[in-house]
Amino acid sequence: MVVIIDYGAGNIRSVINAVTFLGYQPEVTNRPEDVLKARAVILPGVGAAGDTMTNLRKYKLDEAVGQYIQEGRPFLGICLGLQILLTRTEEDDRPDCLNIYPGQVRKLPAGLKIPHMGWNQVKLKQPHPVFGGIPDNSNFYFVHSYYAAPDDKSLVTGETEYGTTFCSMLTTGNLVAVQFHPEKSGDYGLKFFDNFLKLALVK
Repeated sequence: MVVIIDYGAGNIRSVINAVTFLGYQPEVTNRPEDVLKARAVILPGVGAAGDTMTNLRKYKLDEAVGQYIQEGRPFLGICLGLQILLTRTEEDDRPDCLNIYPGQVRKLPAGLKIPHMGWNQVKLKQPHPVFGGIPDNSNFYFVHSYYAAPDDKSLVTGETEYGTTFCSMLTTGNLVAVQFHPEKSGDYGLKFFDNFLKLALVK
């Protein structure tokens, strides 16, 4: 079962469409018990970190997501779904995140057009099967004003330049989390989803 978490914080239709296009029938849910039964979980991110954390806690999804990840099961976080894995964020007045991986979520440097919106390259720091068939330095679509800065740099698998070099892909075990939006990134985005789901659902 592929679960897409809907915590009420944004439009996730593009993610649903991408996964469905690839031949899967995802379950869209805000129920923690569904998350814990899943074989693969996708956490899309749209909006503000504070609102996201408020809604995850409202539905007790924060505990379910934390347990699911700690059990080492296949998880894909997108945009805010990457950022909230860290400890704290500089965004708004509700700074605490899930604290699964130590680190901070920082605002992009001043003097740039914010949010960072549009196509930009993802440079791999090390190979990863989720990028199978996708060339290094391929362009993906970004929309964000903040970026994840994990304390453990070995978790950073992909980087992108926008005023600074930031983590655009974090991986460890069966977890993949990205700052870009694969659901808005054309053929390479679909290939990324396909790679993740095949890895997640292999018997």
